[in-house]
Amino acid sequence: MFPTNSNVEEETTTKAYSDYEVADIFRRYGEEYRSRNRITKKQHKVISAIADCRTSKCGYHVDICVGCGYTENRYNSCHDRHCPKCQGISRRKWIDARLADLLPVSYYHVVFTLPHLLHTLISYNKALIYDLLFKSAAETLLVFGRDPKWLGGEIGFYGVLHTWGQTLWQHPHVHFIVSGGALAKDNRWVEPKYRGKFLFPVHALSKVFRGKFIEGLKNAYCSGDLIVPEDAKHLNHDDQFERWIDKLVARNWVVYCKRPFDNAENVIGYIGRYTHRVAISSHRIIYVGNGMVRFWYKDYKASRKIRRKMTLTAPEFIRRFLWHVLPSGFHKIRHFGFLSNGHCKAKIAKIREILGTKRPDSEDAAWSGICCPVCKKGKLHPFLIFNRFGHIIASFFKTGYAFDTS
Repeated sequence: MFPTNSNVEEETTTKAYSDYEVADIFRRYGEEYRSRNRITKKQHKVISAIADCRTSKCGYHVDICVGCGYTENRYNSCHDRHCPKCQGISRRKWIDARLADLLPVSYYHVVFTLPHLLHTLISYNKALIYDLLFKSAAETLLVFGRDPKWLGGEIGFYGVLHTWGQTLWQHPHVHFIVSGGALAKDNRWVEPKYRGKFLFPVHALSKVFRGKFIEGLKNAYCSGDLIVPEDAKHLNHDDQFERWIDKLVARNWVVYCKRPFDNAENVIGYIGRYTHRVAISSHRIIYVGNGMVRFWYKDYKASRKIRRKMTLTAPEFIRRFLWHVLPSGFHKIRHFGFLSNGHCKAKIAKIREILGTKRPDSEDAAWSGICCPVCKKGKLHPFLIFNRFGHIIASFFKTGYAFDTS
């Protein structure tokens, strides 16, 4: 019997954990979905990875306490970037790396969102459109940063792509964390004109962003790189495509910018919640059974303090989840301006020199291990790693990992 629950419930009354996992959905209904639906090779791999994560199919590892010698066996993780259970360590490593790049300046959170009219094309052109979203939004920020009217220099920022909304519908948008200031060509640090209020005007950002994206989309269409699906085949006619572009231009291109953060550390903590997030985390799953899935979602149109419950058939839930599987090799976190790879360290050092500040002390942020349940003092560290067939594939000693090649 499917559980009956009220349609709306205050967030503060809900449990902070769930008896179900996203993996339960794929284990129960994944094979049937695969047999009845045509999906990509990548989507097949994601279903298998999430279903097998931390089970015997992924093998196991032996942890040992460096204090008392206690050993414990644990199943291995799948390490797939779409798996809700495998993002914690990756997120923490990314945050630790960003701490070294923090400057004693204000930072702004800017979000660029694509209109819903593009959703039909996105499913067939993920890499192209997501790349274009990144490029158009980043170039827009760089243009405003270089404009003497606003800053007149090079800003630094990094962006994180999200493709989903709370109900798993397509909602492609990029979160950017932007430095509140720029490095001028004459090696001056330029503060924002309206410091403490806003970095750049969002309406102006929206217009430039829209223009750059539309130009890129037209170029992809003219070069034949844009795949037009069968249900939108009328767009293969140039006049119909131009009319569709006119509708796209008329849509609301949302750019949102928050007030600056109180301090740089808050920036990292805030954006850390976005970097390795997946379409839905397991703590939002309420019920899995009878071919149905029920989960919490925030209704932003109503109130951020209220959660609602949505019920989907298992195939529909899986279909929506798989929409957000990224193309192989696609980088969902990117760095720009003076934070771009290859230039970051030198330019950060130059800016600190200008500002008269030192590099923040960085403590050893390496994984410290799980507390030993026996001695309560030592830490559990990996000692042996086995594959699914019980063969040792790695051994951990004081000198590091030694891989078994036999």
